[in-house]
Amino acid sequence: MPAALEQLFKAQDSASVLETCARILEDFGITGRLHWQSPADQDAEPHGWRHELAEDIQHQLALVLSRDEPVAAPLCGKLAWLGRLASARLNQLSESGRLYEAISRLAMAERLQRALYAIAEQASAEQDMPALMRSLHTIVSSLMYAENFYIALYDAASDSVRFPYYVDSLDVDVPSPERSVPLHELLHGVTWNLLRHGRPLFGAIDELAQELGGQFQLHGTRCEHCIGVPLFRAGQVVGCIVVQSYRAKMRYTRHDLDLLSYVAQHVQTTIERRSAHVELERRVADRTTALREANRVLRQQVLQRQRGERLQAALFRIAELAGTTDSLDDFYPAVHRVIGGLLYARNLYIALIDEETQFITFPYSVDEVNSERPPRLRGGGATEYVQRTGKPLLADMATIDRLIASGEIVNPGVRSVCWLGVPLSWGEKVRGVLAVQSYSPEHTYSERDQELLTFVSYHVANALQRKHADAALKQAYASLERRVVERTRALGLANRDLREQIAERERIERRLKYETLHDSLTGLPNRTMLLQRLEQALQRYHADPKDRFAVLFIDLDRFKVINDSVGHLVGDDLLFQVGGRIRACLKTRDIVARLGGDEFAVLLEQVPNTDAAQRTAERVLKELQVPFRLGAREIFTSASIGIAMADAHYRQPEELLRDADSAMYHAKDGGRHRASLFDDRLRYEALSQLRMEGDLRHALTRREFVPFYQPIVSLADGRIAGYEALLRWNHPERGLLLPQDFLLIAEETGCAEAIDWLVFEQVCAQAPQLLGGKGTISINVSGLHFRSDDFDARLLALLDKYQVSPSSIRVEVIERTLLDNPAQVKRMLENLRLQGMGIALDDFGTGYSSLSYLHQYPFDALKIDRSFVTELDSDRKGQGAAVIRAIQVLADALGMQVIAEGIENTTQQQALLDMGCRYGQGFLFARGQAAEYWQRPENRLA
Repeated sequence: MPAALEQLFKAQDSASVLETCARILEDFGITGRLHWQSPADQDAEPHGWRHELAEDIQHQLALVLSRDEPVAAPLCGKLAWLGRLASARLNQLSESGRLYEAISRLAMAERLQRALYAIAEQASAEQDMPALMRSLHTIVSSLMYAENFYIALYDAASDSVRFPYYVDSLDVDVPSPERSVPLHELLHGVTWNLLRHGRPLFGAIDELAQELGGQFQLHGTRCEHCIGVPLFRAGQVVGCIVVQSYRAKMRYTRHDLDLLSYVAQHVQTTIERRSAHVELERRVADRTTALREANRVLRQQVLQRQRGERLQAALFRIAELAGTTDSLDDFYPAVHRVIGGLLYARNLYIALIDEETQFITFPYSVDEVNSERPPRLRGGGATEYVQRTGKPLLADMATIDRLIASGEIVNPGVRSVCWLGVPLSWGEKVRGVLAVQSYSPEHTYSERDQELLTFVSYHVANALQRKHADAALKQAYASLERRVVERTRALGLANRDLREQIAERERIERRLKYETLHDSLTGLPNRTMLLQRLEQALQRYHADPKDRFAVLFIDLDRFKVINDSVGHLVGDDLLFQVGGRIRACLKTRDIVARLGGDEFAVLLEQVPNTDAAQRTAERVLKELQVPFRLGAREIFTSASIGIAMADAHYRQPEELLRDADSAMYHAKDGGRHRASLFDDRLRYEALSQLRMEGDLRHALTRREFVPFYQPIVSLADGRIAGYEALLRWNHPERGLLLPQDFLLIAEETGCAEAIDWLVFEQVCAQAPQLLGGKGTISINVSGLHFRSDDFDARLLALLDKYQVSPSSIRVEVIERTLLDNPAQVKRMLENLRLQGMGIALDDFGTGYSSLSYLHQYPFDALKIDRSFVTELDSDRKGQGAAVIRAIQVLADALGMQVIAEGIENTTQQQALLDMGCRYGQGFLFARGQAAEYWQRPENRLA
């Protein structure tokens, strides 16, 4: 008995308790059947006597002794005693089981918590995305069996999937992390079901196939068991996580599914945070690049200002020399040193021409070849040419040879590499020439040097005029000393001339200062004066933010049309009157400036808010809408206005002009004759366009533009008869882009033709594998290409390079292309047709649709625009159907093939067949795909 009791309290489960109790009952001499009974089995117990000894709370069972007759009274006490012992042991076992289960849950919770902490730490870890994915895989593997693990991210815009992380022990065809896979290529697979339905998948492959019915298809190596959970963001499926097992004994549980579902959301959060961090770093880098470029422009402006300051200092120095030097012998070398500080002037001479004697004298000459320049009679040299024409001459050796050949000048003797001469004029006559020259190719002159030397020559001429006047005055004083009595009147006349010359000089100085700060045509302030006032206003605003101001950038609409139609004189008169009307709309303290051409700028002082600036702009628009009376003509015009309000982030006045200019172009894009306020959205659009232009340049270098091919099929039997090459851009960040996303900017930046040639080259390289000697590939050629005289020869050379037969290529043009240069376009198309190439007229019926095109140009096919095909859904007897029938009859009569575009359903297909159309293309048959797709045996040309 003691051994049996000891064994009872050592029992590890309910079965051991039952076995020990049965042995004790046998020792007590109590017979019967001892068994476990659930509450549901009580009614099934046969009639007889039953005694419940104990209850197993953990398993909801009762330990019951069943007998045909009751237990004898002396043994009932022992039976009750045994029941209490058994109940005590069962309660102990139940409590131990609960403790073990709690410990297991606590251990799992601790592991899960550590895993979540580790996942959260990955978001801020300094590592790239592949390392982050490997770390996430390691964390998931610590929670369950995850030897085969991958993460898929879904892009709803392109309906494609990217696998940034993919680890599989058996699958050798691992997708590239950078490649975006169209979702339809994974149709009915595990990834497809997770992304489409947004529900977790759990179980063996056969179970999943039975659960999903006809929407399940295995892609890749067959696994034994798998778990897949979707990733959500804002209620939308953005990806999934899948773990697989190729081992028959390794199967996942519901607990693993719940665990992976819980972890997946934290993984999604970590990936998003890391992606946001990477995107932020990229934006910071882009912003840094933009700031660096702005700094470069600013430095250039500073250099220009410094050059202007040096020029101004040189002019002041020349003016100072004219009044401080006593003789011309000292004046000329000093002027030479000043000019040498502005440009290369190692070889310089000043020539003065006497109109009476026709002699040319050289009062100053420094030259490394011609050490002496004696006076001579006027001849046919470059000096005489400048004096004769009264215009500056910038000539290299080729220019000198051309002038000699035309007889403008004679052989000048010692030839210089570059020669620059400007006239010296005063008294409305050319009195001399200031010339510099270089005998070394290292030193040449530019148009800027010509403008600089011309500007300096005005001051040198004024100084010479003053010096000559001074010399004349001194001569007059000398004569006065010799002949005081005889020359009294002559002295008076000389004094009068001197006063007139001084007054003229002062007038010229005032006029020069005025012209420096004002526009010569309208008399309005120019850009220089406007920038000075803007800088002052900006300084006042930074000192007191309440002293706000605004800048209006005004551009006349269609001014070029007015200039071309009525002439530049009328256009200049119009600009003068426009300036006056704008001035009339402003307050006294405001300033209007002409920046050049038909552009004006207005500085509005003390503007409290944007509404006040808008009201002023509306007044200007209303005033400019009133017709202008110019002579016998009445001219109507309008304007587009951009508004930039002063803000704390502006540091330079040029920034305000730039933003107002951007707002003005936004007003033009919005329909003209309106005002637009610059805001952050316009700044972002400008940066985006700049970024897109840069991406286009890089994309050409990296050959990211590729052709996609859409098949042209026989409508009767669906047989593929050829392809049309469609342009696509594999953008490294934005994925696959369609032409409408970038082609307009490409045309504006001049990249469109280079992109087309890149696509043409790829088409020629892929044509032999795609066609196999049958069918054609259509390429779209824009009107830009036909502006080049050698486009047809270049295209044929490209075909010859890749050994592609011209009959395998068909050129598609639109009707507008035929209008630009009809004769040249016709010549090129006829040459291409003569070489065997097909010519198709695209979008026929949507443009001018002139029937003369069809017999003037060598077309062999017409393509019906999708707009007519779409109407066939609702009405087969409508206008669209009538146009298609007419085109088909016309094409049949001319022996041309007709191809319908944009076929999307069988109703349209059947309607086109009934009308006699034999070929078509559209989404009903296939979308555009890369060449690799059509090179597969099942997709090749029939």
